[in-house]
Amino acid sequence: MKTHSPTTTDRFGLVRPAIEAHTLGITSVEQILRDCGYTVVVGDAPTCEAFNRPEDPRHLAAIERWLRDNRITILGFSYRLDPRQGATLFERLIHQLKARRLLAEQGGFLKAVYFAGLPKACALVQQRVPEVAGVFRGDETPMETLAMLAIRPDTMPRNLAEGASYDQARLSFGRDLIQKGDYLQVQPVDRSSCGEFGTRRDTLVRRVEHATTRQLPPLMRAHVGPYLADRAQAVSLFLEWTGQLARSGLLDILSIGTSQLTQSAFGEDWNGKPNGGGVPINSPTEFAAVWQAARPMLVRTYAGTTHIPKLARMYEETLHMAWHALSLWWFCRMDGRGPYSVQENLEHHLETIRYVASVGKPFEPNVPHHFAFRGADDVTAVVSVVLAARAAKHHGIRHLVLQNMLNTPRSTWGVQDLAKSRAMLQLVRELEDDSFHLILQPRAGLDYFSPDLAKAKAQLAAVTALMDDIEPQNPDSPPVIHVVSYSEASHLADPPVVDQSIQITRHALAEYRRLRAKGDVDDMTGHPEVAQRTHELLQDARAVLAAIETCVPSPCSPEGLYRILAGGFLAVPYLWECREEFQRAIRWPTRLIRGSVKVVDPQGNPLPAATRMEMVLDDLRLPAQRTP
Repeated sequence: MKTHSPTTTDRFGLVRPAIEAHTLGITSVEQILRDCGYTVVVGDAPTCEAFNRPEDPRHLAAIERWLRDNRITILGFSYRLDPRQGATLFERLIHQLKARRLLAEQGGFLKAVYFAGLPKACALVQQRVPEVAGVFRGDETPMETLAMLAIRPDTMPRNLAEGASYDQARLSFGRDLIQKGDYLQVQPVDRSSCGEFGTRRDTLVRRVEHATTRQLPPLMRAHVGPYLADRAQAVSLFLEWTGQLARSGLLDILSIGTSQLTQSAFGEDWNGKPNGGGVPINSPTEFAAVWQAARPMLVRTYAGTTHIPKLARMYEETLHMAWHALSLWWFCRMDGRGPYSVQENLEHHLETIRYVASVGKPFEPNVPHHFAFRGADDVTAVVSVVLAARAAKHHGIRHLVLQNMLNTPRSTWGVQDLAKSRAMLQLVRELEDDSFHLILQPRAGLDYFSPDLAKAKAQLAAVTALMDDIEPQNPDSPPVIHVVSYSEASHLADPPVVDQSIQITRHALAEYRRLRAKGDVDDMTGHPEVAQRTHELLQDARAVLAAIETCVPSPCSPEGLYRILAGGFLAVPYLWECREEFQRAIRWPTRLIRGSVKVVDPQGNPLPAATRMEMVLDDLRLPAQRTP
């Protein structure tokens, strides 16, 4: 089936089988098409159920009825689970559509049928199903999506085109940079004049201050952790990798990607227990060996999910941690990552934070993206990190590492990411004083990168440009970059991949700044849409924070933080576990709107935070109070 160039009379139908729960990709394409003026019908629950088994005569009849009743002329089918199952299911669907003579080439009304799935599924579909008009792997930009659907970019409304143009310009910058290959000439930064460099007394704060004073590039942090079935071989390989990274000198901060068993059952007998990936370190001696092999890098690792304060102490003794990271509400029963209830988890985490404060180390609230993973709106992401920062300061932390995961969800527009980042920074910086300081650490999104390595390298350069546009007039921002390796969607990053990812990041940062100084790329400092959205996020976040202050006693305590989540102040509609316990949190539906995630009412319209807070307060049987 050839690609069909849609007209205003065409109607798009977007559907997934009921066994496939992923809806964000469908929502993203739906938004783009609606913004371009097309009619879009998304399959409801009974329709999705029918697409589970299109070969069943009753299901096929329901599918045909849905297509005809909604006058669908272009069909998009999404399946992002097992690649072989997805390709086979789509193949069966096409076979049944042909049997009913519904395709245009047979005289039917379906002018084009598209498939969206994992890269392997897309490859199988292209091999087996010649009728498919195109496949979507999930890494497409809005402009690429339009091109694949044969829709002219000039049909996009102005605001959508402007939002897409910023992202497209950065990706073009990335492609040019990778094609030239100059990034391969990037050399290590000499930081050896930093006091206590590479010793047990070396600290993140010293390194940041040294880089700022000497006008050196940002510190580079990367996450590394091979897994092999044989535990001893895996630890040995990791020590070898650590030595390689230390000798090459490009990486400043080694973040150990430990296994789930390291986090949950450290020091226990693991015989017969599933590991779950990551390097399976299981003794203080092995951690100490990592620190020694990593000289002169700073080192840090995941927090435990059991015995959390005890493990933090052990990490300090063996790794001399660059900083500690905890997720407060997360890595417990609520996300299946640990055995504790949310209340117990908060108690353990705050106890650990007090310990971290007592030894003078920085703390990273590993928080906002975990809410975003479960469908939270942008306001919830901002508020959650402010609450975590307030709790950290309250319990004695002096230096806060603000990790900001961009591209989360993947469909987020760059201008929206900038607004979210600036709102986070402004609200957290309001807490700064002589005893509390912020260290910004942006990173790319967990599922941002394409499995196509050439495109992924360009994306890494593009997201580096986005990081620099958060505070484009501040040459010292960001002071730390969490480099996500370009192979993230393809394969585990080994030392050569980690080093090359750092080279791309550092060269992209320098080159983007050079081009901005020449006026060859836009200065995003006063971008009107970013400014307007930042103002909106600040206003909405303050409304939520004011409502919390109204009715939650001791919001920095475990009980207070628990009540904030249980009370519905934070929107988490796609929570997987503990849904009954946190029914007030899951009650708020969200949707992607112009590249941002917003809470919506039953009609799908954005619900202002102030209005939502009135509903929360009323639900808690407290007098509703409007925030100014």
